[in-house]
Amino acid sequence: MNFYFGKAIAHDGGDYGVAILSKYPLSTYKLPKNDDPKAEQRVLALATITLINGQKIRFASTHLDAQKNDANRLMRVTDINRLTVNEKLPLIVSGDLNADPTSEVIKIFDSQFIRSCTECTFTIPVINPQKTIDHIGFKKRDRFKVLSHKVIAARNASDHLPILTVLRLNP
Repeated sequence: MNFYFGKAIAHDGGDYGVAILSKYPLSTYKLPKNDDPKAEQRVLALATITLINGQKIRFASTHLDAQKNDANRLMRVTDINRLTVNEKLPLIVSGDLNADPTSEVIKIFDSQFIRSCTECTFTIPVINPQKTIDHIGFKKRDRFKVLSHKVIAARNASDHLPILTVLRLNP
């Protein structure tokens, strides 16, 4: 597999961002940030994928910042919606949005996307999870059907539990 790492910031002697494993072309888009000195640069990584039947879809991954103030998350989720509003291909967006399902950030996300769960299992922290801040969504106009959505009890790769969602794109 090829990989694409979308560096957002330098962190702790290394790089920090989002990654997609794919055999398809990938690109990144830098999301906006305000002038708060604690604001970290974040990106939206995008891939165009050709399915077995020849149909193309777009897949995106992001990680919005974890500041207490929602200002940058609100700006960025609004920008994600603006950036993808005219996307012609079916589109899936996933990532750590650092926003719980009742937040204004998710309300904005939900204005253009359908999340793969509405009564979502908690994803963070990995030991005794108490919050859901990781989300997978697809454009409302797309013909995806959620076949399954589950949080996996894998605690060794991240401070979040991974989500496995199986989608079917209906003709």
